[in-house]
Amino acid sequence: MTLSARNNFYKGGIIFAALSLGLVAVGGYFAFPVFPDVTAQAALRSGGLIQKLIESLAEPSSYVPLLTMLGAAAYSLISIILIYYFFEKTNSPEILFIGFFAISLAFEFTRMILPVKEVFPLHPVFTVTSFRVLLFGRYFGLFSLFAASVYAAGLDAQKQQTFLFFLILAALVIAINVPIDSLVWDSTFMMWSSYRSMFSVVEIAILAVTMVSFLISAYTRSSRSYVLIGLGIFLVFAGRNILINSDTWITPFLGLILLVGGTWFTCSRLHAEYLWL
Repeated sequence: MTLSARNNFYKGGIIFAALSLGLVAVGGYFAFPVFPDVTAQAALRSGGLIQKLIESLAEPSSYVPLLTMLGAAAYSLISIILIYYFFEKTNSPEILFIGFFAISLAFEFTRMILPVKEVFPLHPVFTVTSFRVLLFGRYFGLFSLFAASVYAAGLDAQKQQTFLFFLILAALVIAINVPIDSLVWDSTFMMWSSYRSMFSVVEIAILAVTMVSFLISAYTRSSRSYVLIGLGIFLVFAGRNILINSDTWITPFLGLILLVGGTWFTCSRLHAEYLWL
């Protein structure tokens, strides 16, 4: 993929992230009074390892989902702007997919559909569709980080468009085929879907393979930087998981710090690595 085509993806991502942030802000403004009602109707607590450890310490807060949606959209917008600015003329195959990961956080705005439908009468098809869009964004983001590690390990950079097509296809297959119950959701406004435990295992497997791929790239390229980049990716994974699963005031700021810090660490090391080439 040419630099021009990649940068066009980034520009589109900037527009999408800005729209996402605006939709969360507008939706939050109109639906703010009904957030407690939506939280009260939640059938279960959110998932995530950290969330499971602290869920007995605090009850879910009605407005934390709004904070996490705003945080995710703001992170997406700021990150993709900075990636575009600093990598505009840097030919790094890994940064394309790290940029896609940053864009994927903008899909979190779709959780706003639950409080919005309490204010405005919406057909159930909109609720289910928004959740499928959210699933697509989350798995596309995970697959993008995996792709970055594969390219770091030496995959032919000329095949980026083909690889990107398969990533999109895989995320679409998951999003379209997972059974959804639009009447049941958790405390982060995430609707209930089947196979949640199985997909949690898949996410852990993706993380493990991604980390191994960066270790392989560090060995094959004889560069310690890729070990540090892998560490940054781990922080990104952890921060994302904590942020999107937060339902109390204890965890969202920790998630944002890890997400932002991991992204900065990864991108700064990657940029320094390619400046030497």
